Amino acid sequence: MLNLIGTYECKADVKGRVMLPSALKKQLAAVAPNGFVIKRAVFQPCLELYPMEEWNALMEKMGKLNRFNRKNNDFIRRFTAGVRTVELDATGRLNIPNDLASFAGVEKEIVISSAINIVEIWDKEKYEQAINDAANDFADLAEEVMGDTNDARDGLS
Repeated sequence: MLNLIGTYECKADVKGRVMLPSALKKQLAAVAPNGFVIKRAVFQPCLELYPMEEWNALMEKMGKLNRFNRKNNDFIRRFTAGVRTVELDATGRLNIPNDLASFAGVEKEIVISSAINIVEIWDKEKYEQAINDAANDFADLAEEVMGDTNDARDGLS
């Protein structure tokens, strides 16, 4: 499994192209030749960039959903709305499609943040607001999500 690390401030040009930071490009080097999928995030006003292998693994899980269940069908439609395949160009730039950039409010100042096996792409102000909004509740959230873990191997409990 891919384990990406880092948060980077970048600029998008007028055509919506973003030069990925060299540290992130190095981490993505092994998966970049297969391309990526970019989509709207489910819970936040940002975009998610999936390496193709990660996307295919997710689609394999979703492919097991019963499409004759209305909720499943609606979920699949909404989850995949606006999905695009993208590649890095020869100079290492990512071209963000206009409709997805509009959804996330991505214009010039952006933040690219690793999220384990995917990359989130944020408008800088929205990212800072999301982090600040979550700061007050983070201790409670950490306890709720990770606090019940008694697995000594992870060193977190």
